Amino acid sequence: MQAAPQGSPYEDLGRWIDAHHPEQIEFLREIVKVPSDTPPGDNAPAAEKAAALLTAMNFRVERHPVPDDFLRGYGMRSVTNLIVRQRFGSGGPTVALNAHGDVVPPGEGWTKPPYGGVIEHGRMYGRGVAVSKSDIATYTYALAALRAQAASGAALNGAVELHFTYDEEFGGLAGPGWLLEHKLTRPDFAIAASFSYAVVTAHNGCLQLEVTVHGKAGHGAMPETGRDAFRAGTAILNAIYAEADALKAKKSNVRGIDHPTMIVGLINGGINTNVVPDRLMLRMDRRMIPEENPAEVEARLRSLIERAAAGHDGIRVEIRRLLRANALKPLPGHEKLLGSIQKHDAALRRRGGGADRAGFAFCARDGR
Repeated sequence: MQAAPQGSPYEDLGRWIDAHHPEQIEFLREIVKVPSDTPPGDNAPAAEKAAALLTAMNFRVERHPVPDDFLRGYGMRSVTNLIVRQRFGSGGPTVALNAHGDVVPPGEGWTKPPYGGVIEHGRMYGRGVAVSKSDIATYTYALAALRAQAASGAALNGAVELHFTYDEEFGGLAGPGWLLEHKLTRPDFAIAASFSYAVVTAHNGCLQLEVTVHGKAGHGAMPETGRDAFRAGTAILNAIYAEADALKAKKSNVRGIDHPTMIVGLINGGINTNVVPDRLMLRMDRRMIPEENPAEVEARLRSLIERAAAGHDGIRVEIRRLLRANALKPLPGHEKLLGSIQKHDAALRRRGGGADRAGFAFCARDGR
């Protein structure tokens, strides 16, 4: 791809971004310093910090807090989603730029403080530096660059919205899903940040279930007096893993997507070494290819689990849905945005830095 001619809008944008790069780095450091670990998901303070920085840049920031009663059932403590709207001209499409400000907990093994934003040898260290607080900074300064271009007389037509949400690690129902369900936004196009340096127009859906096996405690010296939740749970696990192996034969026709997957990611239960376990809880994650119907997948899994436990007397199984997110499919009209991104993709890759190109068109979600 040839370089943009001198004096072109793209060259002017590049100069503005280069000139404001130190400010962008400091913006990122400031939002990294505010923890937003999910779980536990107490993320309103992180949103407030981002809102203050945006306001200082003369952006008008809308705060959309999610009610506590919804969050309690969802498993989070506080979420405030942010929207910034910027209109250029009088017509044109609305493009939403979505990034999330929540992160997974840092875990062990850090050599730098996870909330320090330490810069060493040209690299910044911290939770969210790669995904997705870097995208919040990138999108903010991209819009600021466009605003500067318009102020200098560039003929722009359309609107850009920044959607900064704070529940991606829990599935998005309190973030993009909340904004869409409550009709707080209706963009023509959306670009959602990811960790991939690729243009993605489709991805798998996700179903997460919590399965609790209830039995009856008994002393280890007299195990027949109890009802072993682990024994029934083992039958359920065997059924789940057999189904997971069978999924490898189910191929998607969507380029870049292979087959459905399923794992059990969390197990706990039991009372003590010498006690028949009266409870086992597991959480499982089932990824769905675009061709699958999420409701049918869930019904099949529920039936599989219930059948596996049916032969165990005195056992009761409780199944609770944690998340059901539809797969993303290419939507009509996406070709225009896709073509525009692909046209400039090579130059962006050569330039480097923190501009993630990722999936666009919001993932439709439903769940209870």
